[in-house]
Amino acid sequence: MREQLTALRNEMSRNGIDLYLIPTGDFHGSEYLHDYFKTREYISGFTGSAGTLVVTKDEARLWTDGRYFLQAAMELADTGIDLMKDKEPGVPSITEYIKEVLKKLSHPVIGFDGRVVSCESGRSFATLAEEFNGSVLCNVDLAGAVWANRPVLKGSNIWQLPLDSAGLPFEAKIKEVRNLMEKAGADYHLITTLDDNAWLYNLRGSDVARTPVFFSYTLITPADVILYIFSGNCSSDIIPEGIKVKEYFNPGEDKLSIIEDLEKLPSGCKILVDVKTSPYSIITAIPEDVDLIETDYIPTSRLKACKNPAEIESTKAAHINDGIAMVNFIHWIKEAMSNNSDQTEISASDYLEKERASLPGFLDLSFDTISGYMDHGAIVHYGATEETNASLRPEGFLLVDSGGQYETGTTDITRTIALGPLTQKMKECYTVVLKGHAQLAMAKFKDGTTGMELDKLAKAPLDAYGISFNHGTGHGVGHVLCVHEGPQRINTISQEPIIPGMITSNEPGYYLEGEFGIRIENEILCVMDSDASESKGGEKIYSFQNLTCCPYERDAIIKEMLTPEEIAYIDDYHYWVYNSLENKISPQASKWLKEVCQPL
Repeated sequence: MREQLTALRNEMSRNGIDLYLIPTGDFHGSEYLHDYFKTREYISGFTGSAGTLVVTKDEARLWTDGRYFLQAAMELADTGIDLMKDKEPGVPSITEYIKEVLKKLSHPVIGFDGRVVSCESGRSFATLAEEFNGSVLCNVDLAGAVWANRPVLKGSNIWQLPLDSAGLPFEAKIKEVRNLMEKAGADYHLITTLDDNAWLYNLRGSDVARTPVFFSYTLITPADVILYIFSGNCSSDIIPEGIKVKEYFNPGEDKLSIIEDLEKLPSGCKILVDVKTSPYSIITAIPEDVDLIETDYIPTSRLKACKNPAEIESTKAAHINDGIAMVNFIHWIKEAMSNNSDQTEISASDYLEKERASLPGFLDLSFDTISGYMDHGAIVHYGATEETNASLRPEGFLLVDSGGQYETGTTDITRTIALGPLTQKMKECYTVVLKGHAQLAMAKFKDGTTGMELDKLAKAPLDAYGISFNHGTGHGVGHVLCVHEGPQRINTISQEPIIPGMITSNEPGYYLEGEFGIRIENEILCVMDSDASESKGGEKIYSFQNLTCCPYERDAIIKEMLTPEEIAYIDDYHYWVYNSLENKISPQASKWLKEVCQPL
């Protein structure tokens, strides 16, 4: 039993709380968190980026998705916390579990910190409590109360993204946002998400590891644009003209200033909000006589999803740069293995980071590198530690999922690397995953095609072979922003159309527990396919353009399993990779690259 869990239960008892929820979240609905907000990790010991902990007097359960089943099972062992494999057969949802708990209690109390729970979730918890004659207590940060040496929440330096990378000035962006507010019938607009604020102002920071954003809120009023930040970390000359700046917290308090201003909104006005990402405590601060216009995606979300021409050209340069680091790294690790050099998962990850850091415009990694050898590669979001750090051998697969943040763009790439001889099974599985990857990359599709429809293309070859993977095929990618960005997704449920300007990942995989993992990931840009559109009589037909510039694993490909179209795709891709990088990498790496990029 973790002592943190015991301390939390003591606080629950003191506050009269029967069930306490700790999600993975911050004051902005972010995916990646400042250390201050890692309360779920502090209490449970589970380090994955997604999960919700539910604690009662006698039980503790943690829900997470398929990416983390293996990792969570290891990290939750002997903690007193049960792993709940979300959406697996026979596993109750969080809501179903809460109902089972509440029906056994008289006037139950559900507790949570309403600043880190989305409004949508907070409402559902309040409805559940009411159903069982109970109530919610949403102003209690019990995890924080028992965290003795909690990291300090403070802002970092805020800087301006060059216009040749951003593409559009603030004035053009706010004009479009106001136009969309008017179409929605809104007088006011609240922006709580960090990447939306960073995109709007063409500003970046480092308040969150691996993501160049800064703690901020925006309130757009009929007359003003108000930006709430830690102002001491921002030079006034980089704030766009006409912006009112207010402090993130009320002076001398830990109350968010945005809450105080929302409480003063005029009666009868209309405010545009996103209840999926905006915190419960912030939305419930809005007076009842103010009309909420609720949307799944606020204007900035869709605007930033479709990259402008300058962003596209800039990110293409970022990916060529990133390809230099990746090719130098892959060549190095293969040479190290052939020379029986002592290397580990962590040393490989460190070498790749140094390669990226040596490139112009490098800011940071875009997420912690996943470097998993053999069975560790089967853990989808594995993170090597000193305790788990495996020695690499000149055989089998090393799965490396990594990316960089540059002033020119954000990259995300996975390559499964053969460190030496492979089994026939490994080669077959790799080739099948590559077939799925190629099918999505080659797709031509009509206007209105959703991520759900495209997901089927990537999975069809795996389905035919009798294997599958327990994660989405693709996610949106930000521009010098979050490596995971919406609204576009390529998965089994996304109804969002994929349209020109959107960048997504293409990353099918296969994970055999206890043996090996395979994932192949490129970033792809949706473009208008002019040839196909002309042949269809002017009907809009779209296709994808690869941005990621790095060869596939030649030693794992079984040519006989590929169709002529797939072979042509791979050959064309390798031709582009070699010609893009041959003069930008070391002579030794260039010689190796030429060999592996020869036509199949």
